[in-house]
Parts: sequence; structure tokens; C-alpha cells
Amino acid sequence: MPKPILFASDLHLSDADPATTAAFIAFLRGPARQASALYLLGDIFEYWLGDDDDEALNAQIAAELSACAADGCAIYCLHGNRDFLLGPAYAQQAGAQLLDDPYTLDAFGLRLLLSHGDALCTDDTAYQQFRSLVRQPTWQAQFLARPLAERKAEAARIRAASEAAKQGKSAQIMDVNAVAVSKLLAAHPGTHLIHGHTHRPARHQHEVQHALRQRWVLPDWYAGQGGYLRLDEQGLNFVGINTDATWR
Repeated sequence: MPKPILFASDLHLSDADPATTAAFIAFLRGPARQASALYLLGDIFEYWLGDDDDEALNAQIAAELSACAADGCAIYCLHGNRDFLLGPAYAQQAGAQLLDDPYTLDAFGLRLLLSHGDALCTDDTAYQQFRSLVRQPTWQAQFLARPLAERKAEAARIRAASEAAKQGKSAQIMDVNAVAVSKLLAAHPGTHLIHGHTHRPARHQHEVQHALRQRWVLPDWYAGQGGYLRLDEQGLNFVGINTDATWR
């Protein structure tokens, strides 16, 4: 029987949330070891300041991902809005492969389009301007050339400004735009979309090019709770976790 493929995103791993780190490690040592591949669709970490960041958590997660890959589960990563600076050096350390966003996957008779999802939140024009800036190679090279301590201070300032800005934004603005979703699906005929970012796990249907296309939104992880999407011969299904890191 073919092994399943798993999808997860928005773990936001950090020292401030050890329960989620423990849950993710349990996931890598459990369900992921029974899978053929794991696709992490961005925001694996709360923030990423460069592959030279030697925090213990980063090394710990790299070791766990590498062990999972060595046991037969291929690891693939997309960039999120928090960890868009995650680079090839860390990917190699983690035994993972970085993918472009969006990425097309054919498996179990389905054609899937994988994305972090932030590019679809086009109503949030301020964020899209910021995203356009920080995804530029020149900006990234200049930022990564700064001392790590400066990068940490700048990241803290950006996060604080982002949280303050969210208070004045409606939930609708921070969700994906339906037209943007339809345009993306139309550009990739026959695909169904899987993404994260919005922290609103659900399955939606969109009529695109006179056909119904599915959009699966992955859950976020917090305080040891979260979940993932499993693809096998039965199709796509959500699987959740609870606070003691057991699986259902």
C-alpha cells in the first residue's frame, strides 16, 4: 500500500511555545515516519533571521527533520511570511528541499497546487507592499549582511509593528481574496489548492473554468494543538492533535 503524503504549515516554532515544539517533534517521530513525504508550507518558525542563527531550537528542529528524512520521509519546504529568509544551508542541514511558491504536485490521482497563501491576501495592500519589498534579492542580501544582533532587533520591531497594524484590520482584509484564488487556479488548470497562512482551517469549493475546485486551508499550531492534512488512497483528510501530542 502506498504511503501517505502529509501537509502542514504555520507551526511558528519558538522558545516561547515549548508545547508546540514537543508536539511537532512527536509528529516527526510518529505519523511523518509512516509517510512518503512531508510538505511544510511555510511559517515553520515564528521568525527566521538567516541560516547563521545558531539558536538551539533551530539546530534541534534540523536534527529532527534530518532524522525523519533519513528514515524515508522526503521533506519539502515552502517559504512563509515569517521564515522567508530560510535558505539552502539550513535546508541541507535539515535534509529538506526548498520549493518555489506555488508548487504543483501530482499524487494519488490528484493535481495539487501548494502555496503558503499570503500572496492571495491581496486586500491587505500594506502587507503586499511589505511582502514585495522583503522578497527582493537585493533587500535580503543587505539584511543578511547585517550583524545578527541588529537583525534580531529589526525583526522584533517589525513584528511589533505588524501586531499593532493587525488591530486596525478587519478579518476579511487578512483573509484570501476570492478573485486572487480564482486567478491562481485558472492559471493552473485541473489543480486543487492547499495553503496555510490564514489560520482558518477549512475546505472550500470554487467554481473555476466551469469546474469545481477544492481549496484546503491548513490549521496553525499553538500551545501543542494543531493539525495536518493527509493524502492517501482515500483522498485528502484533516488530522488533528491535542495538548498531550497524541494523534487522532
